Amino acid sequence: MKWLLKLEGLAVLMVGLYGFYYTDYSWWIFAALLLTPDIGALGYLINNRLGAMTYNIFHHLLVAIAVLAIGKFLKNDITFMYGWIMIAHIGMDRIFGYGLKYPDAFKSTHLDKL
Repeated sequence: MKWLLKLEGLAVLMVGLYGFYYTDYSWWIFAALLLTPDIGALGYLINNRLGAMTYNIFHHLLVAIAVLAIGKFLKNDITFMYGWIMIAHIGMDRIFGYGLKYPDAFKSTHLDKL
């Protein structure tokens, strides 16, 4: 099952890369922003419950798709581009086994215990 989940993460990463390719933004911007969704982990500095909530906001595919949709609807290229980066980041995290967090501990994810 773990390999199947990693393949799913790879597919999500590839979709993010494919979408970013068609935004006409430079790949250095992609590289510079790829880890920015991890800012959601800063909530763990306060407590596990807030950390899980903020981390999950930045690492949920529906949020990334909403960012894409908002960017497309408002014709905001930067927001649209960042949605693709969020999707790629989420896929990359899933490959490494990082899932959405439960509020008890950072290592407690919907995929497994890290």
